[in-house]
Amino acid sequence: MNLKSLIPVGRQRDVARADNPFFSLQREIDRLFDDFTRGFPSLGTLGDGMKMLPTMDVSETDKEIEITAELPGLEEKDVQVNLADNVLTIRGEKKAEKEEKDTNYRLVERSYGAFERSLELPSNVDVDAIKATIDKGVLKVVVPKPAPAQSKKVEVKAAA
Repeated sequence: MNLKSLIPVGRQRDVARADNPFFSLQREIDRLFDDFTRGFPSLGTLGDGMKMLPTMDVSETDKEIEITAELPGLEEKDVQVNLADNVLTIRGEKKAEKEEKDTNYRLVERSYGAFERSLELPSNVDVDAIKATIDKGVLKVVVPKPAPAQSKKVEVKAAA
């Protein structure tokens, strides 16, 4: 196997040589597309600039794990929280619509997008005790910690 084939070559094509006549043409085409797409939302964002990957905070106490996710504009019907194989998954869908009316024009903009974030939780979590609430676009998921595994010293006796 050729080791060079495993090395990714991105936008900066250092592999191409400067004396190649097509190198400058390729560079200009890349610059043109970069300039053209600058005003459009990129992958992972909505039209209003909202990132599709919500920011999350995870904090832990002796008794529970608290996960807080910022989901501006979303309500409880837009969010799902699932737990499978010790992986907590938060899914949601954002639908935004903006309408402007004037005497000479009418403008309607719509943007849609979905997101998903997953976190691995400790094993033996009580699934029925997990609570999720959303208030003013902030999702709070409280996961009670499982009881710590108990250890017991076993006395070793001589065989009879």
